[in-house]
Amino acid sequence: MPELRHDPVQKRWVIIATERANRPQDFIVSSRVDNGEDCPFCPGNEEFTPPDLCRIGGGGSAWKARCVPNKYPALRVEGELERAAAGQYDRMNGIGAHEVIIETPDHHSDLPELSIDDLAAVLGIYRDRILDLSRDIRFKYILIFRNHGAPAGASLSHPHSQLIATPVTPRTVAIELESARQHYLVKERCIFCDIIAQEMQEHRRIVTLDQDYVTWCPYASRLPFEMTVAPRRHSHDFAAMGNDEMVRLARHLRNVMRRMKSGLEDPPYNLMLHTCPAYHLENSRSGYWSTIRMDWHWHIEILPKLSRTAGFEWGTGFYINPTPPEEAAEFLRQVSVDDR
Repeated sequence: MPELRHDPVQKRWVIIATERANRPQDFIVSSRVDNGEDCPFCPGNEEFTPPDLCRIGGGGSAWKARCVPNKYPALRVEGELERAAAGQYDRMNGIGAHEVIIETPDHHSDLPELSIDDLAAVLGIYRDRILDLSRDIRFKYILIFRNHGAPAGASLSHPHSQLIATPVTPRTVAIELESARQHYLVKERCIFCDIIAQEMQEHRRIVTLDQDYVTWCPYASRLPFEMTVAPRRHSHDFAAMGNDEMVRLARHLRNVMRRMKSGLEDPPYNLMLHTCPAYHLENSRSGYWSTIRMDWHWHIEILPKLSRTAGFEWGTGFYINPTPPEEAAEFLRQVSVDDR
């Protein structure tokens, strides 16, 4: 059973997932290219993954996308939290959910190569899995993320995303939520809406925008070519989106991913979806989420891994970014992409 342990000094939870040590590739650094042989995510190899949680397309190998439980989960659905003290520390059982969204049957394809309809279908799986897991009162937050390339943490090259539901709100998200809440309490405005308005007015850090969505390089970018994708109109809950909105997001996101892939020569990257927590459940703090519909704004963060995080960053929490976001955005704006 995995275990969550709390650091009272850094105010963060750590997952002690001993079962994932069964994955030998976690401890091997290799330059070997995965050529797709014996890939558990390829059509015809469905027996090597747990049964589908959902799928798009036909039965057997005739699918377009599917979602399965992670075979080596960081957190497990079965069991009770059993919160307890451990002297000065706090712990609880590693209860949660860990799922894999296999985005396409084509091992050698990738997210930028998907059709708009197929990418919208993948985004629809994100939404549907968030809605389903949000009904479990043990889970406080659901994060969807994508690791592309070994330097970004991907152990399989077949295009896929992951979902982890946690029994606590992750520290990084909690800080964002508190900043948004405090901004609203003082100004009665969404901090993300204010940032988007300023970025669109200045336009120096805008990568691309359309009628519904905008992508920019954040003013204080942590890494070179970091990007944020967000709806231009205020929206706190990704899972509240309709199918038409998913298609429009797919068109925008594919454009962004194609700019990054072409301009930066297919870099390794991490992509994270930050949506609102499961604030409507019984385990929410009374009154804490009373303004979340007004103060929170869902967004996607994209972090190309073009520089290394080393001792200074780990020791201070600061980041050293050698590429100003204004230059990064201008470069990405100039990249020509085919949106067909």
